[in-house]
Amino acid sequence: MDSEFLQTVFLTFKLATVTTVILFLIGLPLSYFLAYKDFRFKPVVETVVSLPLVLPPTVLGFYLLVLLSPDSFIGRFLQNIIGKQLIFSFEGIVIGSVIYSLPFLVHPFQSGFQSVPRSIIEASYTLGKGKIETLIKVILPNMKHSILTGIVLAFAHTVGEFGVVLMIGGSIPGETKVASIAIYEEVEALNYSKANLYAVVLFIITFLILITVYTVNRRFTRADSL
Repeated sequence: MDSEFLQTVFLTFKLATVTTVILFLIGLPLSYFLAYKDFRFKPVVETVVSLPLVLPPTVLGFYLLVLLSPDSFIGRFLQNIIGKQLIFSFEGIVIGSVIYSLPFLVHPFQSGFQSVPRSIIEASYTLGKGKIETLIKVILPNMKHSILTGIVLAFAHTVGEFGVVLMIGGSIPGETKVASIAIYEEVEALNYSKANLYAVVLFIITFLILITVYTVNRRFTRADSL
């Protein structure tokens, strides 16, 4: 395995890890809000969150490219804050990945919140527990299956990203060139052995992640049934 291969694989999982952490911090309060609050424009918010599920990645990537460009107001504003250009940078593909993978974490989390019986939440309030304490000690432990599922789906989806990352980041080695882009380029160059190496590594790692999740979820189910 050459240094470029290791660099690309490392960057792929670095992107997935950073994206998943940010998604968790954003998605947890957002899914809580969508699960328990009823307001006039809730369908609009849910539609915006779900758009990446049906919108072609190239469409989303194109508009993010325009939005994050130094020629746009938002792009210039963010560039002044961060101190570097967002398009064709790691920070840029992180933003694109967060938006593109958002529904894969929010939907399981929202379903998890909605699956927790209202009776035990109200019982916690009756015992004098506040909303934060109820969330941490009552709600989250009762939706651990959904939390694990959302985290893994967001991580795995980010690992397999192609269109959005390519549109925003291009293919800069060590900066924006992730494994999915490397596979595409190797196939274009008819270098099937190298493409196969990338594909096999991604397949093995994602397989191990998924089988770990199913095993842990099975243990959670057994523990809950006792």
